[in-house]
Amino acid sequence: MTLETLAKDISKSAKAEADAMIAEAKKEAEAIVAEATEKAATIRSEAASRTEREAEQIAREVVASARQANQKEKLVARRKVLDETLAATRAELSSAKMKGRASLLKSLMAKADEIGNDFNVRPVEMDRKALSGLAGKRGMGDAVEGLGGFVLEATDGSVSYDMRFDTLLEASWKDELSATTKILFD
Repeated sequence: MTLETLAKDISKSAKAEADAMIAEAKKEAEAIVAEATEKAATIRSEAASRTEREAEQIAREVVASARQANQKEKLVARRKVLDETLAATRAELSSAKMKGRASLLKSLMAKADEIGNDFNVRPVEMDRKALSGLAGKRGMGDAVEGLGGFVLEATDGSVSYDMRFDTLLEASWKDELSATTKILFD
């Protein structure tokens, strides 16, 4: 065998060995790429699933928060309407031109008659003139603050009955708040 043939055989053998090593490296690289692709797909799937769950949770929380905010706004609006209704009623009662004012004062004085005559009438100033005619034998005392009506006070000051429109309105408002709310909002 000549040196040249030997070199060719060695070269052939080395090339065959190198080709086999390259083929084996390619197979290993393909397996690594396939495994990495599979892991990436699994991670992507888990991340998408986790993100979807978190998005659903956030959506539920946002909806619950919006409902709570709407409920609060509704309660605030209802409170505002109730406050405005009470204010309008107060404004009406404080008007000297209120329709039925004279009959309301007569009705209150009739209740005062049931209580007795040993009392002084302390009127709200705007009703002094009307109450002077209705007081009968009762004395007229100093004026009291209020929307209308009077305070019936024992001559010795030991007992008084508040028959002012303010007090009657407050008592009536508390008693009828449920019915008023139902009328306004149902």
